[in-house]
Amino acid sequence: MITTMDIICYSHLRWDFVYQRPQHLLSRMSDHFRVVYVEEPVFDTNNAYLESRQNEDKVWVVVPHLPAGLSDEEILRQQNLLLKTFMENFQCLNFIAWYYTPMAIHLNPSFTPSLVVYDCMDELSAFKNAPSIMKEREKELLKRADIVFTGGYSLYEAKKGSHANVYAFPSSIDRKHFGKARSMNIEFSDQQDIPFPRIGFFGVIDERMDLELLQAMAERKPDWHFIIIGPVVKIDPATLPQNANIHYLGQKAYKELPYYISKWNVAMMPFAINESTRFISPTKTPEYLAAGKPVVSTPVYDVLRSYGNRGLVAIASTPEEFIKAIQDVIDMPDRHQWLKAVDLALAENSWDRTVEDMLFHINSALEKGKDLKEKEDLYV
Repeated sequence: MITTMDIICYSHLRWDFVYQRPQHLLSRMSDHFRVVYVEEPVFDTNNAYLESRQNEDKVWVVVPHLPAGLSDEEILRQQNLLLKTFMENFQCLNFIAWYYTPMAIHLNPSFTPSLVVYDCMDELSAFKNAPSIMKEREKELLKRADIVFTGGYSLYEAKKGSHANVYAFPSSIDRKHFGKARSMNIEFSDQQDIPFPRIGFFGVIDERMDLELLQAMAERKPDWHFIIIGPVVKIDPATLPQNANIHYLGQKAYKELPYYISKWNVAMMPFAINESTRFISPTKTPEYLAAGKPVVSTPVYDVLRSYGNRGLVAIASTPEEFIKAIQDVIDMPDRHQWLKAVDLALAENSWDRTVEDMLFHINSALEKGKDLKEKEDLYV
């Protein structure tokens, strides 16, 4: 069905931020479509303009630059004007509108999409500083969407009653990329002098991380070293625990992550259990496992369901439980058998497979739309 078609994606995330679900999916979709990734505006200019560039993933990243101090109505109007000109110049006549944020639902550059996809990767309304109108905008998006994908099973359960075509696509894995960590011998300079044992985390450091849990473990186990990789977002860096055995290495490129994790003893996911984590399906879970690292996590629902209940990830809540679980996986008597179980569980899990399955639903919806159009034309 798919011939010449574009994807116009509206996202709340910067493409060059942490490499996660949108980047994995859309970089692969670029093999089938011309992909345009529209970021939220930057307010840094006197005269509005649209920055556009094609990156190494063959994705066109588009950023509106607007003057500061505009009203919400004027921000929307100027974005639509810029996008309308861009789409005219790019001849985006046949396209799929792909949304990661409901807040973009009123971006309408005078063109009608052939299909509307809502890839609901998170319950954004539960995140810190979420706009109060987020839930209303999502209701609008669900009415317009032809297909809804969800980033996990808990989100699927939450959304399936709101739309007729909802499909669960939990976090996938680039096994080849992270599998390299099992045999790497290179150590980066900012990690090489950190003593062992090392318990590591990579990802966004925000309100979803249980900082009290992290600090309590560091205090109870001063001979253990906790390595934290990633940007600090929406929280004051001054609130991070500053124990001598907690090492903040900052944000790293996606291609560097296997080098870091290869030298850890255990990977951890000390997520707080609250509204902001109720529906998350962390991409890092299968990434840690593909790297061959034992994982200890707090009881996030999707982690517990997909990995904890199968014995692939250790689940703990309190500092004492977390410490015991980390020690248990360090002392794991049959690591080879555990790795076999991990590899079996991950065998059918890949971003390539996810894209293939998503394309099936997209093609089906496009075919259905084509058939309906042909029937309507018969009565014109």
